[in-house]
Amino acid sequence: MELICPAGTPAAFREAVDAGADAVYCGFRDETNARNFPGLNFSREELRDAIAYARRHGTQTFVALNTFMRAGDEDLWYRGAADAVSLGADALILADFGLMAHVAERYPGQRLHVSVQASASNVDAINFLVDAFGAKRVVLPRTLTIADIARIAPRIRCEIEVFVFGGLCVMAEGRCSLSSYATGKSPNMNGVCSPASHVRYRQEGNELVSELGDYTINRFPAGEAAGYPTLCKGRFDIADSPAYAFEDPVSLDVMGEIDALAAAGVSALKIEGRQRGKAYVAEVVSTLKKALSADPARRAALLARLRSLSEGQKTTSGAYEKRWR
Repeated sequence: MELICPAGTPAAFREAVDAGADAVYCGFRDETNARNFPGLNFSREELRDAIAYARRHGTQTFVALNTFMRAGDEDLWYRGAADAVSLGADALILADFGLMAHVAERYPGQRLHVSVQASASNVDAINFLVDAFGAKRVVLPRTLTIADIARIAPRIRCEIEVFVFGGLCVMAEGRCSLSSYATGKSPNMNGVCSPASHVRYRQEGNELVSELGDYTINRFPAGEAAGYPTLCKGRFDIADSPAYAFEDPVSLDVMGEIDALAAAGVSALKIEGRQRGKAYVAEVVSTLKKALSADPARRAALLARLRSLSEGQKTTSGAYEKRWR
């Protein structure tokens, strides 16, 4: 299985390539991609240099144009697609059906991957995208079990890519409005979920309070590690008991299930983390690359090294097991 690795900066891109990534995914420095944060992403010149560096090392480059076009401003996404194609992207990762249609018509030779943001999670939806737009791969939402994937794989006409490590989104991806409601900034349209510009921390007695927009997301007593205030990972009062209603502030890690994923028909394993630094990218990519070729006994020891890099220093298999409360 291919290892698909994140890069939010040119430095992280080079680290991913040097660490053994089969492909690196990245995006332009604008709202055409779903990690549109200050200080991240690529200019056209930086992407050109990155693609050339990847080619010299036998690594592919996937360009994410995975937000939804805004009516009247479609040219921003069209230019992004045109530039990515002309710069030599090996694949475009798309979510908007209109943009898929545009790319399929204008650039019929360009490889098209369906973004997780498209939330294509059943046989009919995926095969529609293959037939209508020539999609070669689908990135499945993080809401399916391994058994679900195994049932889907033999009935679709494209490759399957799944997330195996990094940040965990448990929402119907591409449909979530929680961050938009709290901040006015949409992950689906503006490319920002729980943007740092709307994050605040304040001390209240013995507790550190985290806020997003006008909303309190969490309260951390003294001695408890404080997480980033992502709205779906907030701690809420439920039946007079504080608990994480949607998802705990932890990272996804299903690398222990890679043999089962391979048997289920998965072609590529994806790491989340374009907002993370180059040291994180280098350590995670190099460790997971070794884990892919290691026997199961040695694999566990390798993966244990990554626990300290995870959100809250904890990991979960998330919806792959679906052990909902």
